[in-house]
Amino acid sequence: MNRDSLLERRLRRWTWIFLFGLVLSGVTAIPIQTQFDLAARWFGADFSAGGLLPEFVSTWLAKAYAGVTKTTAQAPFVWYGTDWLAFGHIAIGLAFIGALRDPVRNRWLYDFGLLACAAVIPWALVFGAVRDIPFWWRLVDCSFGVFGAIPLWCCRRWAMELEQTNATKSS
Repeated sequence: MNRDSLLERRLRRWTWIFLFGLVLSGVTAIPIQTQFDLAARWFGADFSAGGLLPEFVSTWLAKAYAGVTKTTAQAPFVWYGTDWLAFGHIAIGLAFIGALRDPVRNRWLYDFGLLACAAVIPWALVFGAVRDIPFWWRLVDCSFGVFGAIPLWCCRRWAMELEQTNATKSS
């Protein structure tokens, strides 16, 4: 297998990895109550997991669970926002089909994705503070931008390499 074919396969594989993570992180926003109910069964209603979780984590999870349960009971329409969050993740994922089809011509999608990943960090830090989200949880949210950027950065680099190879061949 020649170097170009190898690069194209690697590009497509890593684009699929990014796409899968993007869509998965979006659709998991839909069943929030179900996820908390499951976690409460696994870790206990106080989320202490028999002392396995640090107290600051179990305290935050118990507080979040109480908020989610109360919101579900009194204002379930609020979750419509997370439904749209999931839709946004899927819509962005659909755009990356262009990168799967022609990663060199659509290299700008990797740039777009990297910019969006970079924007996750200030977004989580600022709005997390506004919404009184614990700092450590904001760092968890920031990690989505960091981990999302890894496959995108690699794909961008490989697409540029392919572009240079194709330019050299045509000269």
